[in-house]
Amino acid sequence: MTSQISPCNHLLLRSSCCTNSIAMAEQPVSPVERLMKDLYVVVSIGLATPLNLAVFRAGIEAQLARHPYFRSIQVTDDKDDGGSGTPRWVPTTVNVDDHIVVVPALDSAADPDKAVEDYLASLSTLPMDHTRPPWDFHFLDVTTSEAASTVALRVHHALADGMALITLLISSSRSAADPAKAAPLPPLPARTGAVYAPPRQQRRPGSSSSSALGLPLVLAWVWSYLVLAWHTLVDVATFVNTIFFRGDTETLFKRANHGGDGADDSHRRMRFVHRTFSLDDVKFVKNAMNYTVNDVLIGITSAALSRYFFRRTGDTKTREIVLRSILPVNTRPAASLQMDVNMIETGKSNAVRWGNRLGYIILPFHLAMHDDPLEYVRKAKQVIDRKKNSLEMHVVHLSIDIVFKVFGPKAGAYIFNKLLRNTTMALSNLIGPPEQIELCGHPVAYIAPSVYGLQQAITVHYQSYNNTIKVVLAVDEAQFPDSSQLLDDFAECLKLTKDAAAKTMSTKMIKNE
Repeated sequence: MTSQISPCNHLLLRSSCCTNSIAMAEQPVSPVERLMKDLYVVVSIGLATPLNLAVFRAGIEAQLARHPYFRSIQVTDDKDDGGSGTPRWVPTTVNVDDHIVVVPALDSAADPDKAVEDYLASLSTLPMDHTRPPWDFHFLDVTTSEAASTVALRVHHALADGMALITLLISSSRSAADPAKAAPLPPLPARTGAVYAPPRQQRRPGSSSSSALGLPLVLAWVWSYLVLAWHTLVDVATFVNTIFFRGDTETLFKRANHGGDGADDSHRRMRFVHRTFSLDDVKFVKNAMNYTVNDVLIGITSAALSRYFFRRTGDTKTREIVLRSILPVNTRPAASLQMDVNMIETGKSNAVRWGNRLGYIILPFHLAMHDDPLEYVRKAKQVIDRKKNSLEMHVVHLSIDIVFKVFGPKAGAYIFNKLLRNTTMALSNLIGPPEQIELCGHPVAYIAPSVYGLQQAITVHYQSYNNTIKVVLAVDEAQFPDSSQLLDDFAECLKLTKDAAAKTMSTKMIKNE
């Protein structure tokens, strides 16, 4: 028990030292955050030990509640009373006990995994009290197949996006191998510049290298930016077309029976299911094809959705069906996670980019029947490379700000909701700690983030942690009563893709001999 208490005592000392340095002035709620009115994040955290509630509560009080946004509520002045009518974040007093829900004993004798899953699904229909900071912890002291106990953090999406929550988690944790040390940070991203930046060898005209190579390099540099401009124009036009005119084809993945303007769709009960894969398996395919982890994951997603679709529909045609996903993209600097954690460690929480810093991309997915499992990954690679060579995310992010300022929040909300209803799904991928961490004295077995409140029937999240990767599905349980079979499809597609990559590598080795 001593080893559990000491990390939280450490946090309490740090909290008492930093209390005076974290006062936050009132801040306006950003346009992106105002779009998150009905959206909530649910992070299921499996613990490797039974729950010690007193220790965990002390950790919450010392660490989580001290961050500025997590001590604030949204307040809007009434225009009739001379106010601006613009919501803003206002600091308030936090009583941690108001944010803790201890779940009584569940009927888990038959299937504890199902009992925990059912409880998490119930969170998608429970209202949250917005007169206090919109976050709460739910403690389930039930042993499941993956964890000795489970903690669920529910947060209003306006309070934090995925990257902010990962930053919060890491800064609140310690190394499980040595609790005296800080939690291990993910490796720095390989790319330090913008995603759309031309390759390094294409240097700006006028440098010594470009002078040596002459006109061909200058033309290549100019051409790269012409292509970037063209792709951006096409993507922005597609974005506008999606909002006002063109919705996705109705498939079994598209949310059915929109109620009028779709207002009721965001309140449907969602079920959160997840499966753990080996990150080494994903990296094996990545290395075999010389692609990225993202390329492989999107390819696996396309393969799994295709497998599920053709089995459910009985369609045997080899035609391709295109459905589209909303892909939120972090607009912070590439190394922001490492920088923000370091700022928190040095008592500079106010400088951290909390809230939502997101842009959006429309990502096409192809449902098809391919004999070669690697073809799904190749297709994904083509789509992702094309999207990387575009300023779509930045233009959309800027457009949201302009729409709010010129036409008001109702216009912004209309556009955002139409975008969600006219696409099929949402997809997100987050990188987590590379080694096991300890949260308030409890070793973490897994991290499974998800979201509810979208006008979509399915959301796919990927979360890496401790050499594993978790696929998390949030599905409309009325539309996907067989969500566990869809998870099986993800597992089978990863296996088939890995086997195909292994055969490819073996063939290359034989040829080289």
